[in-house]
Amino acid sequence: MKPWLMVGCLGLAGVTSLWAQSIEGDWKTIDDKTGAARSVVRIQAKGSEWEGVLHQRLDPNAQPDARCTACPGDRKDQPLQGLTLIRGLKAHADEAGVWEGGTILDPESGTEYRLKVRLTAKGQQLEVRGYVGLPLLGRTQVWLRQP
Repeated sequence: MKPWLMVGCLGLAGVTSLWAQSIEGDWKTIDDKTGAARSVVRIQAKGSEWEGVLHQRLDPNAQPDARCTACPGDRKDQPLQGLTLIRGLKAHADEAGVWEGGTILDPESGTEYRLKVRLTAKGQQLEVRGYVGLPLLGRTQVWLRQP
């Protein structure tokens, strides 16, 4: 194999593994009760923190102009499409593949939960744990990375 081709292949493999270790991208959320896909949340860096925006609603019966009537503060009555659900998430200082310290909003109830996320399945799944008080007092959803 030509040396420059080998270097290129190794470089591409390194970029792929770096991407797999980031939470940046589009994530499909799954309904806990029905197992149906609900939405796509786009997670991206905002300074030293991460935020997640409701990028796409997947329910074919969803009202396109729906608003978050139950949301608190600056998100009250804002359109669900484009609504910031995750705020203030930071990479864990000592644990690779873990982000915490932020909040996640449930737009149906208007409740904000503390948040911890963990990459699993070689970066293709995101365990999203919302909780009140201690992480022990919460629930975890598994989100799927979208291409």
